[in-house]
Amino acid sequence: MANPVAMSPTSAMDTTNAVTVYVGTAGHSVWLSEDLGETFVHPNSHSGMYLEARVWSMTSHPTDPEHLFAGTDMGVFRWNESSADWTYLDASLGDVWCVSQHPRDPRIVFAGTRPAALFRSDDAGVSWTRLDVPDVAQFSDINRGPTRVTQILFDPIERDTVWAAIEIGGIYRSSDGGRTWSRTDSGLLSCDVHGLAVTRNGAGERVLLATTNLGLHRSRDNGANWTFQKLASPWQYTRNIVNHPASLETLFLTNGNGPPGTTGRLLRSTDGGDTWHDLGLPGALNSTPWCVAVHPGDPKLVFACTNLGQLFRSRDGGERWTRLKHEFGEVRALHWRPVPQHGDYSHFVTKRTVESILFAQSAAGAEAVR
Repeated sequence: MANPVAMSPTSAMDTTNAVTVYVGTAGHSVWLSEDLGETFVHPNSHSGMYLEARVWSMTSHPTDPEHLFAGTDMGVFRWNESSADWTYLDASLGDVWCVSQHPRDPRIVFAGTRPAALFRSDDAGVSWTRLDVPDVAQFSDINRGPTRVTQILFDPIERDTVWAAIEIGGIYRSSDGGRTWSRTDSGLLSCDVHGLAVTRNGAGERVLLATTNLGLHRSRDNGANWTFQKLASPWQYTRNIVNHPASLETLFLTNGNGPPGTTGRLLRSTDGGDTWHDLGLPGALNSTPWCVAVHPGDPKLVFACTNLGQLFRSRDGGERWTRLKHEFGEVRALHWRPVPQHGDYSHFVTKRTVESILFAQSAAGAEAVR
């Protein structure tokens, strides 16, 4: 059973935390918070991203505090922290559902699109190369629509292995850093794949986990064969699965009664997915839990959201949760990262953006008077 709603006042928040939270919506672009989710701002059209963009995915790299990448229905955008604005990188990719950066090189960015295709950039998104992925379905007869790449995962154990999840198109694996790919999803009850994770179970074995519309699946043979793992839950629909940044064996899993659904649970495992426990998000949920955001900068800080816009925060790794006041419409991406509070990075997004616009407007007005 969910815990009672806990709503903490803004005055109780430690606003000295150098953290920015990003919420990607389906139709209202990206919203940002610099007080751990207590309040959010919506950078206006002068920030560089169309205000009604659909944002499906976001990624940043711990070694690059200046940039964050967003995959949208218009292509790929890059957030520039020092100027607090977006750069439109490439429209030729089309509808980008997934962006992911190489863990050892922030300049290497992979993108997955709708219809399903994979692309790679070696220059931080300036140019892109389409990857050769055999037999990727572009259209699904099941939902009568295009397939889409829902996740690109760099294997945390096998450093040259990259995984791709495709909704509705199965699982693909590359063992050479993304140069060649093969399909590897035998045994899945459904090829409607939403998310992937690599972990170690209680016996120390490397295990792969995949979320689908029909439930959680696991593989112990590098993805060659998959088996269904039934959850002790009223529903088997699973969406996002995320490793804890300080423990490969600890994972968060979103579970609910469908898309968007009307309710659900946020589950956690501490034994590599062998067992799962409900974390009890506070209050009545309005839809299926959809995203979980973690970062190695603070392994205890976790954010979660439902598909229809409720937000939650934990300051102790998921033991206790606070439901945040701001509610969105449809949320498709959630991200947070630490931002240095020195030099060019010491600014508040709203203040800096608004001040720059007012300055430009006043300058234009003064020029018109002359």
